[in-house]
Amino acid sequence: MARRDLRGQVAVVTGAARGVGELLARRLAARGARLALVGLEPDELKKVAESLPTDSAHWHADVTDHPAMSRVAREVRERFGAVDIVVANAGVATGGPFTDSDETAWRRVVEVNLLGSATTARAFLPALIESRGYLLQIASLAAITPAPMMTAYCTSKSGVEAFAHSLRAEVGYQGVRVGVGYLSWTDTDMVRGADRDEVLRDLRARLPWPSNKTYPLGPAVDRIVAGIERRSFHVYGQWWLRGMQSVRGYLPGIIGRVGQREMRHFAPRLAASGGPRGLVGAGGAADEKERTEG
Repeated sequence: MARRDLRGQVAVVTGAARGVGELLARRLAARGARLALVGLEPDELKKVAESLPTDSAHWHADVTDHPAMSRVAREVRERFGAVDIVVANAGVATGGPFTDSDETAWRRVVEVNLLGSATTARAFLPALIESRGYLLQIASLAAITPAPMMTAYCTSKSGVEAFAHSLRAEVGYQGVRVGVGYLSWTDTDMVRGADRDEVLRDLRARLPWPSNKTYPLGPAVDRIVAGIERRSFHVYGQWWLRGMQSVRGYLPGIIGRVGQREMRHFAPRLAASGGPRGLVGAGGAADEKERTEG
C-alpha cells in the first residue's frame, strides 16, 4: 500500500511520556502530524508536547479507566476536530516465575496491556470510523513466542494481537484499518528495568540469536512510522520478526522443551533471589505511583 502524507493528520499516542511512545510522537510530528499524547506522567507528557514542532496537546489518563478515556477521546476531537490515527502503545511488564509472582503486579500487566488497549479502542473507534482512520496496536515478539518467566506479558500481548485481528474483521467494512506492531527487545526503560534483575538478564542472554539482543529504539520506531504511513496490517520493528510468523506454530513445543532445561538450570539462583517482582522500568514505577496515590 502506498504511503500516506501525514501532514495535518491527528495522531493519538498512548504511553507517550517516554520510550517508544515519545519517540514515535516526535517522528510523527516531524512528518507534519498533530499529536494528542496520553499517559500517566503529566510533567513528562507536557515536556514532550511542548517540544514538538506541530500543534500538540497532552492528557493525563489511565488507559484502563473507561470514563477517563471516553473524556479524553471527546476532548481530543473538540481540540483537533478529528482523529485519524490511534496508536495503543501504553504498556507495563513484570518478570519472574509465575508461582512466586506478585498477584497485583501480574494482574496489572494484563489490565494495562490488554484491557487498556481495548478501552483505548472503545473510546476512539467512533472518531476513527468517522475519519476512516487507522488503529495500530503495539504487541510484541511475546505475542508470537511464549516464554518462561514472562507469563503476564506474553498473556497480555497474545491477547492484544488476537483482539486487533478480531477487530480488523469487524470494522474494516467501515473504512477503519487495524494493524499490529511487533517489537523484540528494544532499548527502553522497560527493557533496561528488566535487565536490572540479574537472573532475568542472564536468562535472556541464553536465548538464541537474534532474539537475545537489545535493539536500538530509533530504527524500530522508524519502521513503525512507515507502517503507519502505509496503514499496514502488520508492522515489524526488527527485520527478522516477519520471518517468525511462518514458524510460530512450532515454537510452543520447542520452547516448552528448552524452557524446562533452562528453568532447571536457573532454579537455584531463582530460589535465592528473593520474593515477588513488581513492575519494571520508569513506566512501571509511574503506574504504581498512580495507583498508590489515586
